[in-house]
Amino acid sequence: MREALFVIDKIPGPTSFDVVRQVKRLVGDTKVGHTGSLDPFASGVLILLLGRATKLSNALLNADKSYLATVKLGDSTDSMDRTGRVDKSMPVPELTASEIEKVLKGFEGEWLQTPPMYSAKKIHGVRLYSLARQNINVRRLPIAVQLYRMDFLKYEAPFIHFEVHCSKGTYIRSLADDLGKRLGTVAHLHELRRLTCGEFTLADSGTVETLAADLPGAFDRGFHNYVRAVGNGRPVCASSAKAFGEASVVIYECSIAR
Repeated sequence: MREALFVIDKIPGPTSFDVVRQVKRLVGDTKVGHTGSLDPFASGVLILLLGRATKLSNALLNADKSYLATVKLGDSTDSMDRTGRVDKSMPVPELTASEIEKVLKGFEGEWLQTPPMYSAKKIHGVRLYSLARQNINVRRLPIAVQLYRMDFLKYEAPFIHFEVHCSKGTYIRSLADDLGKRLGTVAHLHELRRLTCGEFTLADSGTVETLAADLPGAFDRGFHNYVRAVGNGRPVCASSAKAFGEASVVIYECSIAR
């Protein structure tokens, strides 16, 4: 069984499981899994694990992430993103870049966030989005999340562009909804691009098409990424990674889990 860690630059449109299926068709019988889904409309870093590398799944699910987000002011939707139905509209007040930046900085730190109904979180074994599609609203307990950095980029009314570096479990759509409220209006998430997952970035990524065009090269890079992950960013030779095998994975999981 071949082990590899593929860093995919997901394009808007397909689901994360669509990408898994595409790669599965390329690699045949090798086990494939991902380490945190991206919504269909979102793009960016999607890490796929193959073979023994799937044992890294929990560690990478727990890793910090960063995103480039665009929020649209003036309309809220039932899904809190652009794919949903507009359920409320409000005027957008006159806003300056400094005012928006101050509000964004106010989110930094630890706070409690309630998972949105349109999310993959499970309640009693059922995905919340499955309930939401049936117009069933259930009570969700807030979870503690950490926003390490909120960087304002620009304001092109009614769109706010910013970068966020956050802990696992942070819902950027909920952040967009809260941002609108703090600015005296309503809002929804218009665009989302994941920039990093743990130590892996867009610079490490390639599309499914580039992977398919050079599968042997992709496996070489994927094994290098796997070795890199097992070593938690420390240089580890390929022979050492193979020799330590699963024990190395356990060490890595303990070293970055929160």
